[in-house]
Amino acid sequence: MVDVLVIGGGNAALCAALMAREAGASVLLLEAAPREWRGGNSMHVRNLRCMHDAPQDVLLDAYPEEEFWQDLLKVTGGNTDEHLARFVIRESSTCRPWMRKHGVRFQPSLSGTLHLSRTNAFFMGGGKALVNAYYRSAENLGVQIRYDSPVDAVEMDGPRFVAARVGAERIEAKSCVLACGGFESNLEWMREAWGRNERGEWPADNFLIRGTRFNQGVLLKAMQQAGADIIGDPSQSHCVAIDARAPLYDGGIVTRVDCVSLGVMLNREALRFYDEGEDFWPKRYAIWGRLVAQQPGQIGYCIIDSKAVSRFMPPVFPGTKANSLPELARALGLPEENFMKTLQDFNAACRPGSFDHTVLDDCATQGLAPAKTHWARPIDTAPFYGYALRPGITFTYLGLKTNDEAAVHFDGSPSGNLFVAGEMMAGNVLGKGYTAGVGMSIGTAFGRRAGTSAAKAALAARSAHAAA
Repeated sequence: MVDVLVIGGGNAALCAALMAREAGASVLLLEAAPREWRGGNSMHVRNLRCMHDAPQDVLLDAYPEEEFWQDLLKVTGGNTDEHLARFVIRESSTCRPWMRKHGVRFQPSLSGTLHLSRTNAFFMGGGKALVNAYYRSAENLGVQIRYDSPVDAVEMDGPRFVAARVGAERIEAKSCVLACGGFESNLEWMREAWGRNERGEWPADNFLIRGTRFNQGVLLKAMQQAGADIIGDPSQSHCVAIDARAPLYDGGIVTRVDCVSLGVMLNREALRFYDEGEDFWPKRYAIWGRLVAQQPGQIGYCIIDSKAVSRFMPPVFPGTKANSLPELARALGLPEENFMKTLQDFNAACRPGSFDHTVLDDCATQGLAPAKTHWARPIDTAPFYGYALRPGITFTYLGLKTNDEAAVHFDGSPSGNLFVAGEMMAGNVLGKGYTAGVGMSIGTAFGRRAGTSAAKAALAARSAHAAA
């Protein structure tokens, strides 16, 4: 019997496996994906949001605890557990030396991400390099790793973990860490969570999944049925507006289109529906997937002119280009009359100001609903560009309720040997909304804590058995 069983293969699972092994426990990690697709959504990450009170190598200036907390409070609208959120924030300030020890390397922010150079530490080689480094370190430390091993069920004795099942195989362990993601790739569950809208559409049918196809929510559902305490709204997720041409799965971060704050967003009726300049893009980009999901056909169109080009990270697919606004409307298949009226009204409402995309500037519209409160400039300089966007789901927020020991709860009480980390518990901190890099902060903090807690429980059980 192994001491600690880790179910999952992404950042949180790997952090748990490494910490448990460092604490002296024997560890088996089960990854549902084949080796070439290992790592879950962590393959696609870029950075980690980090608290720091002074400059640290790749991080500029300071990003103190209270500012991080206020940023999180704002994007979640207060729908967060402050104690657990502050635990994540404080852990983010001390984890990087440990990450380096396990082969993770950091680099300064590149052009297009300089606005994050104070708050976020970027991984050299991105998420794939981070995942590969952790797997190498885990193998070197003696963690057993099995691929193509989706766990179908978990055997419980009340609140205590007993065994996991992979097909007909039964795997016992003294303790277990659940870190196998949300349910975003389970279309049936997503349809159930979102339901039909007032137009009779199933919005989930038009969602694209930015990450892994293996996050089916099997064990999340199993734990619900086993009586675990659940937290979060099943319709809430890290939901980004991404290029409508992206693949159904694993498009990753390159499918994101980051020019929304520099232009206007229209629905398929060529009408604006929200303030594109509400706040800085890293704080508000993750609201746009949900906003687009609420539009007819779950599609939106970002319209910019040549003044915006080179001011945002270039997306992987080029935009639709036209030399006039009517030509662009026709190329995008939007109603030309509505399109021209919307753009003319917007241009007329823009008031002169000092444009500066690095601050909340004074370029705003006047007398227009919805307003654009910052970075509002007339869209009047050819060539013009349009990007069709659809909701891109990164991970869902419905999860297992936990505490700062990462224990799964049953009827308000923590399990003694079942722990949770990563996207399966992120809803404790993220009731809604998102800010860049915080998913990695949560996964790293709770992955490390879950591994420590699981090892402690397993080693205590081993000692008790030896004494008996």
